[in-house]
Amino acid sequence: MTDLLTDSIQDYLKSIYDLTENGQLASTTSLALRLAVAPASVTGMLQRLANLTPPLVDYHKHQGAKLTTKGRRAALEVIRHHRLLESWLVQTLGYSWDEVHNEAEKLEHVISEEFEARIAAALGNPSRDPHGDLIPTSDLKMPDDDTIPLSALHVGQAAVIQRVKTDNVDLLRFLEDLDLIPGKQVEVTNYSKFDNNLTIKVGRRLAILGLNITSKIYVEEN
Repeated sequence: MTDLLTDSIQDYLKSIYDLTENGQLASTTSLALRLAVAPASVTGMLQRLANLTPPLVDYHKHQGAKLTTKGRRAALEVIRHHRLLESWLVQTLGYSWDEVHNEAEKLEHVISEEFEARIAAALGNPSRDPHGDLIPTSDLKMPDDDTIPLSALHVGQAAVIQRVKTDNVDLLRFLEDLDLIPGKQVEVTNYSKFDNNLTIKVGRRLAILGLNITSKIYVEEN
């Protein structure tokens, strides 16, 4: 499907998917910020995608857009490419988790379905990428995710990190330095009600993290 869509359209579909994960519409402003384009350009693209046969988005002026069934499948195909590529770059070529996003952004638009299938098979059909993001299945369904933000935990609760939802290179390196990566167990030892900071224990180390960070780390309670 994606071989019939331009790189720009694929980027729009992927961004709309991400912005509407919680059931909200993707606004023109949020898409413009995410894609670094002018709001007028976003409006034009959304109108174009809504007028395709079949339409890829359901767009309402001044309200926002969401993906149609066709649009969602196209978005999940690009997301599957991206996350499998990130996994392949880390496991096979020795990239670190903070290096793979930009490389995968370029490659996700050009690999064939045959190449995608070979990557998946070679990696043992992984369910998550190096950041812990779920990888859509080969039939383009997103697996259920029962994780919760680290910020939702209370003092004394322990959990295992499953996912870090950011592509910010500096933040990924910061978290890796603290050993706050997928697979690590953490425990909340203190909470500051004045600034929502959590004191997190990982191994023998303690780290004080603000809401801007704890809201991006997703965990599974023990």
